[in-house]
Amino acid sequence: MSRPTARVLTLLELLQSGGIRTVAELADRLGVEGRTVRRYVDQLIDLDIPVESVRGRYGGYRLAPGYRLPPLMLSEDEAVAVLLGLLAGPRAGSATTGLTAGETASAKIRRVLPRHTARRLDALLEALAFTDRPGAADGPDPAVLLTLADAVRHRRPVSIRYTDREGRRSERTLHAHGIVAHAGRWYVTGEDAGIGEDRTFRLDRITDARALPGAFEAPGDSDPAQRLLAGFATAEYRHAVTLRIHATVEHVRAHLPAGVARLAEYAPDTDGDRAAQGGVDRAARPGAGPRWLRVELRAERLDWLPPVLAALDRPFVVERPDELRDLVRAAADRLAAGARHP
Repeated sequence: MSRPTARVLTLLELLQSGGIRTVAELADRLGVEGRTVRRYVDQLIDLDIPVESVRGRYGGYRLAPGYRLPPLMLSEDEAVAVLLGLLAGPRAGSATTGLTAGETASAKIRRVLPRHTARRLDALLEALAFTDRPGAADGPDPAVLLTLADAVRHRRPVSIRYTDREGRRSERTLHAHGIVAHAGRWYVTGEDAGIGEDRTFRLDRITDARALPGAFEAPGDSDPAQRLLAGFATAEYRHAVTLRIHATVEHVRAHLPAGVARLAEYAPDTDGDRAAQGGVDRAARPGAGPRWLRVELRAERLDWLPPVLAALDRPFVVERPDELRDLVRAAADRLAAGARHP
């Protein structure tokens, strides 16, 4: 917003506070000369805002008695677009200390929206979680997004029409637990009531969502963002990879984030065959020093893993598959050949 436009809006805000404002007072508040104040007043009049000139010793400007600016009129689609843009700002690295401009702006917008729309947007903000910075991908249908947010807040079943990655269409009844924005895409997690199992659905593949009567019990340990990341890490892919890496959790996570791999502590065991395999798994907790970690992931291709393991620069063991061992040996041979003198 240009500075002259910002000053005109500030002038309007000062006049809205009521009473008569002198030219000298307005000029001082805006940091301009008196003739500039008169030019700004003319701009407001051109916008059909009834600014009156009051003559006399204590004259100045005021808004016509009884005049109020009309309420902010946004459709649900527009309101969702504005608020999602404001929410994305801090997650794109523009957050500042204290309340950000995006947070204060979103609060002002919600205050002047119609009550029904404001309640639905509040439900969306309660149901929403972010796992990463936004990326470039198709946004969700606002009607679908708001319906699912209502279902999350009020624990109501919802009927969705879904198209999977193979192009198969189906209609499902979902007990939605939460909405997650991850790497530019939007997802809803919950229980597919038809099969009684937890599922994750991409919102851009949902063509319709409709609230159903009734209610469901929310799981006590539901964390939609963690459930989404765990689902990515255990999804069915061509290769199942298991590694042991001696490093800190933070160091491994810098190269293999939660959406890619699962981590567990790896400690020696003395019982029989399990000891022969080398250890037992416990939950890996951040904050401790380097130790052996078991890393599990799924992948369609393996050629990207040897460079990642090299970048880790920490001791590691490939437990499976054999194809990855071969790729690591081949990468090591190429590096060794390049280091030899002619």
